[in-house]
Amino acid sequence: MIGPHRFQYDATAWGYKYLGKPMSELRINILEKLRQKIAELPAEPGVYLFKDSSERVLYVGKAKSLRHRVASYFQPSADLLTTRGPDIDRMIAELVYDIDYIICPSEVDALLRENRLIKDIQPRFNEALKDDKTFPYLQIFTSEDFPRVEITRQPMRKGVKLFGPFVSSFELRQALPLMQRVFRFRTCKLDIEEGDEKRRYFRPCILHAIKQCTAPCGARISRTDYRRDIANLERFLRSKGGDVARRMRQEMAEMATALNFEKAAVIRDQLKALDSLQRRGLATEDLQPEAFFVDPAAGMQRLGEVLDLPNPPRVIEGIDIAHLGGEETAGSLVCFIDGRPFKHGYRRFRIRTAGPADDYAAIREVVTRRYQRAGLAEELYPDLILIDGGKGQLASAKDAFNTLPFGPPALMSIAKREELLYTLTRDEPIKLPRNDAGLRLLMTIRDEAHRFAQAYHHVLRRQKTLGQDEPVKRGIPGSAKPRRKKAAPPDVPPEE
Repeated sequence: MIGPHRFQYDATAWGYKYLGKPMSELRINILEKLRQKIAELPAEPGVYLFKDSSERVLYVGKAKSLRHRVASYFQPSADLLTTRGPDIDRMIAELVYDIDYIICPSEVDALLRENRLIKDIQPRFNEALKDDKTFPYLQIFTSEDFPRVEITRQPMRKGVKLFGPFVSSFELRQALPLMQRVFRFRTCKLDIEEGDEKRRYFRPCILHAIKQCTAPCGARISRTDYRRDIANLERFLRSKGGDVARRMRQEMAEMATALNFEKAAVIRDQLKALDSLQRRGLATEDLQPEAFFVDPAAGMQRLGEVLDLPNPPRVIEGIDIAHLGGEETAGSLVCFIDGRPFKHGYRRFRIRTAGPADDYAAIREVVTRRYQRAGLAEELYPDLILIDGGKGQLASAKDAFNTLPFGPPALMSIAKREELLYTLTRDEPIKLPRNDAGLRLLMTIRDEAHRFAQAYHHVLRRQKTLGQDEPVKRGIPGSAKPRRKKAAPPDVPPEE
């Protein structure tokens, strides 16, 4: 683990000392060139990308002003160690060689683009947004007789109209009741059909009493009139609420003129909630594939078709390697059965023979150690092995099987960013749509292997920092009694 003592501010060494030694002249020159490049960046919203000497993206961030935001990393007085942590501090001081950027129309577009790039590229120094969490959407069930409206993070593919993604779930939930007061749509999950005569005897909920719903459940409105209200709601959302907002501003001015400041303040707060509707992307352009639920069975079936397998793969194992600058290299193996994680099949590996930052050798070691017993029917043997990486990582896994007395099952790799699939049977990579069920299943397994590898890598770094035989303690030394050692949970298996 990188401790705070490894970086110190020193104005004579371009702001930093590393392990008490000034930066090299080469590194100082590189940072000075970066500062010159930053001065030419546009003062517009956008996304910036920090790259290393091999053009690999290390970090992705968003900015209201690209020039000002990126410059804040490279000011001699910037205390990144305190404000951003040791990893970002080390990245700027040692690893960044180039800066790229993408101009966006607005700060909201920059936020959505940042989210998409981080999920696609999985940059090494981005901790947030790498998971499968998504922005919320507003979903209108147009396939129903009386369409309901709901906020969701897992939208449906058919039978609905989507608006979003919205950048703030809180702001969207604030705006929803205000829209209900105007358009009086339902948000309940009742099955309401136009020809159901029992509706006449149904007692509507309180939303009808406070005039936030026209109560189609109680036959208080016809299907035609209700759908007219929904059509008005859709026009309102497409225009981002311009007409309604203008009327509310006029009403607020009238209340202020009449010295009714309390009512004017209420309308002002409502306007803020409606203005938040502008903080969203377009479902046709910014749709997030990971927001849609994928049936694991459909994913396995699709993989069987794509890979020309005799049967869909039921047992899939994913392998990944994690390290920081070649130190404390860790390997992980996750197991999915019928498309779902099987935690008791997880394995973690402390890499013993591979050199620093040699991912290829590390993969060969993990494959050899894992499958030399499994291939002899001593352990569960997978139908498909997925390697996190490109063609080189796949070749390394194949080399490991060449040293074993049996061949591999179906073997493939998945490369980040473009999500290209490499197999042993095809010369060219396979490119599947982002919403393909098979690709989504592979991405889930890859991301879980990456998470598990990173978790073990951080354990090894803590052990090295505190001492090889010292446990990782929490809190102030001596502030608590020693605890009895507990067995490791299923998702933290012993080291292989």
